[in-house]
Amino acid sequence: MLALDDYIASLAPSLLVLGLALAVLPFLRREDPLTRAVVLALPVLLAWRYMAWRFAETVPPLDWTLDAAAGWSFALLEAGTLVSSTIAFAIMTRTRDRREEADRHQEWWRPGAPPVVDVLIATYNEEEPILERTIAGALALNHPRTRVWILDDGKRDWLRELCARTGARYLTRNDNAHAKAGNINSAFAVLRGLDEPPDFVAVLDADFVPHRNFLDRTLTLFHDERVGLVQTPQHFFNPDPIQHNLGLERAYPDEQRFFFDHVQPARDAWDIAFCCGTSSVMRWKALEAIGGFPVGSVTEDYLITLRLREEGYSTAYLNEALTEGLAPEGLGEYITQRGRWCLGLMQIIRGPMGPFAKNRLRLRDRIGLFDSFLYWATTYPFRLACLVTPLLYWYFGITVVDAPVAEVLSYFVPYLLAALIALNWTSRGMVVPLLNDVSQVLGAREISGAVMAGLLKPKGHKFKVTAKGGDRNRVVVQWPVLRPLLVLFMLTFFGLMFMPVTDIVFDRDAGDGKWVILVWTLYNLLVLAASMAVCVELPRGGKGTRIVPERVRLFADSGASGGWLMRLTLEEAWITGAPALPPGERCALDLPGAGHIAGVVARHDPGGVSLRLEPTAEQRAAILTRLHTREGASGVTRTDVGGMVRGLAGRVVRN
Repeated sequence: MLALDDYIASLAPSLLVLGLALAVLPFLRREDPLTRAVVLALPVLLAWRYMAWRFAETVPPLDWTLDAAAGWSFALLEAGTLVSSTIAFAIMTRTRDRREEADRHQEWWRPGAPPVVDVLIATYNEEEPILERTIAGALALNHPRTRVWILDDGKRDWLRELCARTGARYLTRNDNAHAKAGNINSAFAVLRGLDEPPDFVAVLDADFVPHRNFLDRTLTLFHDERVGLVQTPQHFFNPDPIQHNLGLERAYPDEQRFFFDHVQPARDAWDIAFCCGTSSVMRWKALEAIGGFPVGSVTEDYLITLRLREEGYSTAYLNEALTEGLAPEGLGEYITQRGRWCLGLMQIIRGPMGPFAKNRLRLRDRIGLFDSFLYWATTYPFRLACLVTPLLYWYFGITVVDAPVAEVLSYFVPYLLAALIALNWTSRGMVVPLLNDVSQVLGAREISGAVMAGLLKPKGHKFKVTAKGGDRNRVVVQWPVLRPLLVLFMLTFFGLMFMPVTDIVFDRDAGDGKWVILVWTLYNLLVLAASMAVCVELPRGGKGTRIVPERVRLFADSGASGGWLMRLTLEEAWITGAPALPPGERCALDLPGAGHIAGVVARHDPGGVSLRLEPTAEQRAAILTRLHTREGASGVTRTDVGGMVRGLAGRVVRN
């Protein structure tokens, strides 16, 4: 048994890491490549110091025993995650911000005419309200020579009529071959036959609304003839299931913010940023050079970047909020979407554009592709293994990690602390361990299955559409996701409770190392509890609502009056500071850009007037444009620790 002084001494590396971070990091520039390299090198060195200790001291002797099989399997999987993080940290040593470049090259085509841009909106089963606002936003783009095309794989008459009413162009096809990629390629055949084919093509998912300056900003980067594609980040005007179901809408960024705000700019600095499908603009000449959208993967976006690279074109990344869309509102859709991304990447790995295939990709492209592969292939299986490993000890007496507490404090904790500090320094506080683990646990089973399916059978998989919209106004329990988590939680809990009994049954004594397993088990219980809470989907209210404090005028039979517009949807306007109006009285709201919108007073109280609106088709489009095409992001982009604590506490209280 070690003395207290020994445990304190084992904390020395962690205290040194923490002290250096507090003393030095506040004075360093995040954008400086050398600084980033030094900061990110420390966790990498400590990670492999830790891994060397793991293999030397904590893994059972290599033998034909269950302990050896479990111990070596877990250690090798853990080593795989460290290879992944090492490559990722190396990529993160650089970052690039192209906003100044975009400022310098506004309207680079002058004195010539502006380029022709075709905006393609591929759709399959989205509801009318979703498509109506996307079409309104696309038609409101500032760029003067823009054509908007709706590519309907659902063959819906109402959508054809909506396009005719709004001025968008409508296309459909006879089959649904190759899903979204095939839909877009079918449109390319039409564009080639036009008297004036496009110079550039913009692609939007059916639920993504472009801001007015989307094309103004993205087209600037095509001043460089080598740029074949410009990708912008995906921002969302609704919280994802983790944010919403844990009460973190106003305190914690959506799960994709770290990737779009920090990983993609880092990849761009190495010239290995990749297309993410929606919110991208492509050079028509480059698309023609590769024969249109490639169809060898259910995620055609990454594949198109690789094909463009083969033809000498690069992908540029402009990190500005230029579009906003719907994050998956249901947990099932959230998991399905990520499973599709994983499957598509595995198909690329096994295909002719893979990192080890004979193709014309550069070494850095192959490394970037291999990094993406390792992320999916190691992170999620490892997360599952972390949940199962303590159970092997509690129920079968199998010691997977035989490590005393003092050595864990000396080797593992400094590495973990350095990694968290480095990532949070580079991302300004976006990495929260518990919530990151929850996001991985929720998709771990399906994604791990997608890894195996994609590697073993890369062909023949159907494109799974991410459902959007629908009724979200009631509590829904996602039992298919919750049940296995509940089973793991109960097994973990009872294993902990019956620890003395199982110690006798297996005649075991893990000694000091039992505390490692105990802490590990308690953390697993916390992660599983939070993950199960996400599975209970709370109602979503106020869809489409925006707070827009603005002075407006009301016209009623009793005369004109002024007030402040505080909330606006297609159906309702909430106005404060207006005189009392009786319910049922007809009036009109003078809304800049939309004119006089007819309406009826629904209610009036000391807080304000609720006006039920009756907009015309043109006024609906004007309202939608007003709500969804403002510059900037409406979602949370920074972590608020206090808000997170309040949100999680509120979620516990509601339960």
